[in-house]
Amino acid sequence: MHYLITGGAGFIGSHLAERLISLGEGVTIIDDLSTGSIDNITHLRPSPKFHYVIASIEEKSLLAELVDEADVVVHLAAAVGVRLIVESPVRTIETNVHGTELVLERANKKKKRVIFASTSEVYGKSNRVPFSEEDDLLLGAPTKGRWSYACSKAIDEFLALAYWREKKLPITIVRLFNTVGPRQTGRYGMVIPSLVSQAIAGRPMTVFGDGEQSRCFSHVRDVVGAVVALIAAEGSVGEIFNVGSDHEITINALAELVREMTESQSEIVHIPYDQAYADGFEDMRRRIPDLTKLRRFTGHVPGNGIREILRDVIESMRASVP
Repeated sequence: MHYLITGGAGFIGSHLAERLISLGEGVTIIDDLSTGSIDNITHLRPSPKFHYVIASIEEKSLLAELVDEADVVVHLAAAVGVRLIVESPVRTIETNVHGTELVLERANKKKKRVIFASTSEVYGKSNRVPFSEEDDLLLGAPTKGRWSYACSKAIDEFLALAYWREKKLPITIVRLFNTVGPRQTGRYGMVIPSLVSQAIAGRPMTVFGDGEQSRCFSHVRDVVGAVVALIAAEGSVGEIFNVGSDHEITINALAELVREMTESQSEIVHIPYDQAYADGFEDMRRRIPDLTKLRRFTGHVPGNGIREILRDVIESMRASVP
């Protein structure tokens, strides 16, 4: 099999490419490096199974050629991180909606299998936890730019499923929940790399809001394993799957654990949302996936808890410090 991964030089894409190559599969990635990094794929370049193209998926003829050469397209290219979303809403919407439209259009010409990476953000402000794939989506007002990302990814899901129902393009949608691990950057607001880098450097560790909001963090190895299992799973076409962990932790408890595991003396400080992002910023108090459907189709169970995740992130960040 040969795979095309859009956004393949990003955090998740590079780990997925690594896993597929280890399984003997061929991989081509396309990435414009707007949020990805060539450093994420340097170790893969010697492999004859690996090819990369530094370009935008907006280059239509190039995208068409790469899709034609692939058996499976994994569409990961998207705007990422709350900070980038708040600061660049036009880029967020255009990248997510137009980019997905191009990938689906090209894939449909040859009916190539598409795995589309969506997000837990589409559940919006729903307080019905754990989130099930069949639940209603509850998004905030259009005047709150924070919801533009969730809305754009929800539109992508509708479009992907429309291609499946109307044109029989084989689609599988994965809603990713707080994926973490080595190579992830805190540059765009990701909480664990931000806290770990602050703790290692001895800087104040910043927690937004009151810190009692909770999240479920999943190791990128587990997420990649689930994606690979879904590609092979019978009956997964035309379906949506939550992918992540269902073990919940508050951000306050997370910060304390990071400080403990790094043996840091850093102070934990709380910053109001409107100071961290923008006036009127809204966040979800809890975000917990129902993983019943994923387990039923694949038998997949996450193998790494929060301590294993933090251990790997801490080791990776310390190794990267000159």
